[in-house]
Amino acid sequence: MSDITVRALHLDDRAQWDALYQGYATFYNVTQTAQMRDTVWSWLHDANADPRGLVAARADGTLIGLAHFRPFPRPLSATTGCFLDDLFVSPDARGTGAADALIENVRSIAAGEGWSVVRWITAENNYRGRGVYDRVASKTAWVTYDIKI
Repeated sequence: MSDITVRALHLDDRAQWDALYQGYATFYNVTQTAQMRDTVWSWLHDANADPRGLVAARADGTLIGLAHFRPFPRPLSATTGCFLDDLFVSPDARGTGAADALIENVRSIAAGEGWSVVRWITAENNYRGRGVYDRVASKTAWVTYDIKI
């Protein structure tokens, strides 16, 4: 893991970020267009928007992972939490510690912001990812529901 660096997303990361984010969409069988990626990219670089982005890079500058996260209000506890929306490591870099490094960087940012929790969801069948998550976080008893609009 020593050759992996986690840093904020830069404007000149666009092409590599595009490939990673498309890989993330493919992993979850989500149809994603270039226009959709344009929208997310614009959010990540808009000082007035909530999502933030981190990337994991090899020593040669090749991006191998990404994380998108944002604050969210937690009215019951009167705190702000951090929601980790997207976490993806390219298949050829899995097992390198990139996911751990991305999660730890999000955790560190959340702690620095005074946020009370880092929370995320994953697919039930994301067994490899869940192996990491079970090691670095506590699985909750909450069940997620969606209403499609």
